[in-house]
Amino acid sequence: MPELHTLLIFSTAVLGLLLVPGPNMAFLFAHSLAHGPRGGLAVAVGILVADLVLSALTAAGITAVLIALPGAFDAIRIAGALYLLGLALQCVQARRPAAGNVAVDGHWGRVLRRAAVNSLFNPKALLFFMVFLPQFVDPGVGPVAMQLAILGLLLSIEALAFHALLGISSGFLAHRMTTPRVQHVLVRVQGAIFLGLAVRLLLIDPSAPAWRPDAG
Repeated sequence: MPELHTLLIFSTAVLGLLLVPGPNMAFLFAHSLAHGPRGGLAVAVGILVADLVLSALTAAGITAVLIALPGAFDAIRIAGALYLLGLALQCVQARRPAAGNVAVDGHWGRVLRRAAVNSLFNPKALLFFMVFLPQFVDPGVGPVAMQLAILGLLLSIEALAFHALLGISSGFLAHRMTTPRVQHVLVRVQGAIFLGLAVRLLLIDPSAPAWRPDAG
């Protein structure tokens, strides 16, 4: 098991990375604005599911093998971009809700799955777990796989608390703007965010020396 001071340093580093705006934060805001506090919480839980899966894959050494496969990075990147483009298209096609019914495709289970899939198909997330977690592993204090699992669990819990707080608070703010017209605009904004995230994925250059994964 990692030593206490290592866990404290790791937790501080994770918090610092979470505070940097990134794809997950943009995805969180998009659903919080469109679906309120429950939408924000659902995204936070969805990101948690993805983080736990990636933690398990990292501890088992599967993420390193996956990224090393020829064309795997581009395949994941393109699949993620296509998924986001599909979500953007759904937002464009959404009709304006009738008065008294401003919820637009806001079922929390659906939103949770969207967030999990979005995180899993983000190649930066794969690289983040593969590159960031091992920096805090000391083979001299115990099995590497166990340390990676513990660090991944700690990161997942910390990210859940951060994203839940951010999603719920922004969702409550958006909940005050519940007229059909405003809700319709928010769904359009949501679609624009999805489109921007898709373009960002398509433009990633993994060979650029300045490119690095982040937690957001």
